[in-house]
Amino acid sequence: MNTADEGRQQLDAASVLNAKSTLLQLLARAGVYTGDAEELIGLVEAGALALAHTELGGAGRSAPAEKGELYASGWSDGARAVTDELGAVAEQALVRAVTSGPSASSPDERSPVGRAEMERAKVAVTPLYLSFAAASDLDPEVTEQVLGAVLRTMSPRQRAAYPGRLTEFASAHRGQLERLYAEYGPGSPIAIHGRYSLVHSATSVAVLERLAVTPSALHEEWDAAELPPAWLDGLTTAWGSPA
Repeated sequence: MNTADEGRQQLDAASVLNAKSTLLQLLARAGVYTGDAEELIGLVEAGALALAHTELGGAGRSAPAEKGELYASGWSDGARAVTDELGAVAEQALVRAVTSGPSASSPDERSPVGRAEMERAKVAVTPLYLSFAAASDLDPEVTEQVLGAVLRTMSPRQRAAYPGRLTEFASAHRGQLERLYAEYGPGSPIAIHGRYSLVHSATSVAVLERLAVTPSALHEEWDAAELPPAWLDGLTTAWGSPA
């Protein structure tokens, strides 16, 4: 079969739905709850639309010069209308992915941290942490408690974009983070137990980002989760100590 002679290839609605249903079934067999799987698929769909919106709205796209100024003006207005609509569709897809039930009418309202949100946070913090320090054996239960406090400072939509925010934070503060983990993290003279324990955990990257952005909300959720105040104080001290 020579697809080169068939023109542009596009999936029809039935084929897309079939692929989604198949993926849900495969994830269910792997033990992923349907709700979590649907949320993850929804985020991928919303992300694909958002990336398409960014690409189409980028520089370098213009009407053919030979068509004239009037044509170029109409082309520009039409392209802007299409990209604006695509941006709105991407936003709607994101809202559908991160909201359900009663919270759908107020998607920015604080909500309990879901299993998929917790797993996405773990996937986000681990490679960032390992770019600064060696792996640590801090209790996995503590990891979920700390990340739960961190995620509760955000709305569902903010949680969906949190991996990107973490990456930007780590890139912007790389020098300071390298110093902190060298002085207080695994392999340093500082023991894993004590007020600097959290520096030995991948969650420390997430906590530091929240301390920089919304310290009051983090302290509130930290106290509500009954996490050791010394951990947060130690991380604050290590972050603020001179190089």
